[in-house]
Amino acid sequence: MRFRFLNGVTVELIKADITEVEADAIVNAANSYLEHGGGVAGAIVRRGGWVIQEESREWVRRHGPVPVGGVAVTSAGRLKAKYVIHAVGPRCGIEPIEKLDDAVANSLRKADELNLVSIAFPAISTGIFGCPYDGAARMMARAIRREALGLRSVRRIIICLYDDEAFNVFNRLFNDELREFKAS
Repeated sequence: MRFRFLNGVTVELIKADITEVEADAIVNAANSYLEHGGGVAGAIVRRGGWVIQEESREWVRRHGPVPVGGVAVTSAGRLKAKYVIHAVGPRCGIEPIEKLDDAVANSLRKADELNLVSIAFPAISTGIFGCPYDGAARMMARAIRREALGLRSVRRIIICLYDDEAFNVFNRLFNDELREFKAS
């Protein structure tokens, strides 16, 4: 599924392993302490190398924990990317799902600040953080819709979903939220 905004920014939904996606930046669904043990974060470190975890710990030592909705940047190690943007999404039931809007918007702004052309997102907060696919998909689509027209360098936004259930829910809700930008 593809969407195209008036300024040429495209959004693509794909079913794939985010650690294999070629993009200037891959977004990691991170916790505030940037300890990448399981889920997407663990997979990124396993594939990209321990350097990502080391740089993450150094980032936290220098700046403190990343707030919910905030981001931090490290290199991407052996991944097919230049950077990993570590976005801290909400833990549903503890923090409001609306904080996911901040995590997505701040990731896009950071990619633009770094003059990147492409960025790949997982389904942030849907794993161990417990947010439902439909709520996360709606929040991510709305944040992208709001931010896309203001992007200067980012031209390609990839939403990378790992399984059929996530892909189907995100596909349906992105179609609802971005229908006027649907590309053929």
